[in-house]
Amino acid sequence: MGDRKVDQNGPMRVLVTGGTGLVGRAIEHVVKEEGGAREGEEWIFLSSKDANLMDMGETRAVFQKHQPTHIIHLAAMVGGLFKNMRANLDFWRNNIYINDNVLQAAHEVDAVRVVSCLSTCIFPDKTTYPIDETMIHNGPPHESNYGYAYAKRMIDVHNRAYHQKHGRCYTAVIPTNVFGPHDNFNIEDGHVLPGLIHKAYIAQKEGSPLVVWGSGTPRRQFIYSLDLAHLFLWVLREYHEVDPIILSVGEEDEVSIKEAAEAVVEALGFKGQVTYDTTKSDGQFKKTASNAKLLQHHPNFTFTPFKQALKQTCDWFVANYDNARKSRQTPKTPPEMDSNLRIGFIGAGNTAYGIAKGVLQPGVGGVGHPFLCRAGQ
Repeated sequence: MGDRKVDQNGPMRVLVTGGTGLVGRAIEHVVKEEGGAREGEEWIFLSSKDANLMDMGETRAVFQKHQPTHIIHLAAMVGGLFKNMRANLDFWRNNIYINDNVLQAAHEVDAVRVVSCLSTCIFPDKTTYPIDETMIHNGPPHESNYGYAYAKRMIDVHNRAYHQKHGRCYTAVIPTNVFGPHDNFNIEDGHVLPGLIHKAYIAQKEGSPLVVWGSGTPRRQFIYSLDLAHLFLWVLREYHEVDPIILSVGEEDEVSIKEAAEAVVEALGFKGQVTYDTTKSDGQFKKTASNAKLLQHHPNFTFTPFKQALKQTCDWFVANYDNARKSRQTPKTPPEMDSNLRIGFIGAGNTAYGIAKGVLQPGVGGVGHPFLCRAGQ
């Protein structure tokens, strides 16, 4: 670790990895356009052009250059259902490299806080609903995206290990399905809502039917990227736990893919036929998440209504069609596995065995016990 001593009560210097993606752009909008930054704060938004975070040397260099006191870690290899099904190994390896490098580099510059971004796909496939923060390690995730899901789960293990060994207050948020301006609208590799928006836009232009992949029956909770951005700032400043927190609309706001498709049709004014291609996989049927912990800590937060947020997203896509992300993303090749890869497991053989089997039981090696951080961390 470096010699710098961070003033925990001084202005934040916040480094945002993945700063040009969906959530990063939303945070930048809130900070710069909505006055979300406080006096004296400095915000740095990194893109993949600034550093290959799969390379420890490049990651360490960019952290040493900017010397952040706080980090919002958004950078990841991401994709929709069908991309995950094709490339589970790539999702596992690339995200493990990125996450390990970022957390170690943050520790080396003595960063006070790291808030990483997980996903509800990390939860067990076979579970009871609604899912909550205590259930992350209770069983294997859905087989369609196990590479990404396990890599994201390991951030929780990393955070607990850094707290156990170094007293670090690194945590993670678990948003439900995020959508909004600056999303990846690639039809094959993007997530469900941006894919539907792009499909409907093309069908409208060509006068062809809108073909929705799957049966339309799976259910999802969607969160608007600007709402999530506001919540990220709240977590960075006010949430003092290592234990992760779900950021989501309520269970009552869950919608089916069919209902989401109908809302896209309405928002774009699409007048054509809508059909469902049931030869395509539905993926996980539901991932209903509880936001009880969020409401306990932040009871007055108001979410943007789904149809209003969707209309704003569709309007942005139409207005920015030429520049919106629509092509497949080709990931950089990670370096070969070597001794620099520090996957943080808490405890010894039993804990590692539990992870390998997809079951990390609460209480094993410290996982499941609440870790609270001192005020200011």
